[in-house]
Amino acid sequence: MQDDNATAIRQPHVLSDAIRDVKNAAADRTDVVVELRDAHRMRLELLAVELEPIFSDVPADIDNFDFTISSGLQPRLWIDAVSHVALGRDRRTYRFVRDTRLGRVVLAESTDPKRVAEQVTRYIAERIVERQHMMEGGPELALPRFAREAEADAKQSFREIPQWPALLSGFGLVVAGAVAGIAIMAALYWLSLAATGVKF
Repeated sequence: MQDDNATAIRQPHVLSDAIRDVKNAAADRTDVVVELRDAHRMRLELLAVELEPIFSDVPADIDNFDFTISSGLQPRLWIDAVSHVALGRDRRTYRFVRDTRLGRVVLAESTDPKRVAEQVTRYIAERIVERQHMMEGGPELALPRFAREAEADAKQSFREIPQWPALLSGFGLVVAGAVAGIAIMAALYWLSLAATGVKF
């Protein structure tokens, strides 16, 4: 009787210990996530410091650029509405990407923040020149180098298929279907004649 009472008294303590262990494990995981996010943000802040002179040189009347670090599980250094720098899965590689109509294009990728900063600087310059051409109403818009490269890649990957081979293969399928149909009809006719007892 005393053993049953002792077991009943110990069970709440075992459950409370398990709950405490689960909470501690969840807190540890949360701490790891927070530490990773803080490490990502710190690396992006170092890149932002590298780009600070470039950001300050952008004319005040140009409001196309963001130059902010977003918070969240994966912080990003936004350059404008369609391009940003984030860290790769190894948490050391800077990846400068741009969203286009054809999908996301990687403009630069390196563990060296200076190399990525150079590409970001080039991108900002091209966007400013493109905006100036649009404002001046020139006959041709200045396409950034990155957009030209993405367009060339898209044209190369979506080449038009020659129409003659497709047309001939379709005609061949029609002829093959007609021959197969005639052969089946002849076989059925032959079987019907054989069933009626007609001799040849």
